[in-house]
Amino acid sequence: MRKRIYYCIATLLLLLAEVLIALYVHDAFVRPYVGDVLVVILIYTFIRIFLPEGGKWLPLYIFLFAAGVEILQLFHLVERLGLENNSLFRILIGSVFDITDILCYAVGGLLVVAGRYLHGRYAKRFQ
Repeated sequence: MRKRIYYCIATLLLLLAEVLIALYVHDAFVRPYVGDVLVVILIYTFIRIFLPEGGKWLPLYIFLFAAGVEILQLFHLVERLGLENNSLFRILIGSVFDITDILCYAVGGLLVVAGRYLHGRYAKRFQ
């Protein structure tokens, strides 16, 4: 239960950060890159609420999901579904393919893996 609470709080904080970035940050670095890195971590913490023990391959699966959504943008999925006038779906799915987004998702996944490694290595020292 304790892990679920930790991941719930982390998810809410990351979601708040993403919303604040989307609403108030209009620069050439934080919004396009940091936001994409954080979204992978956000998805990871959200899934861990329901799967507190996680899974060895979970970061990879999340990266593949995020990259898959990005690739769907290459094929103009929003327009093909007739949702181009729906701002919610344009934000969720996205409308412009960018290879650097995939690189940012990879960085987010690597940060998750590094965090899991460091937690596993140092958590026993603090118990």
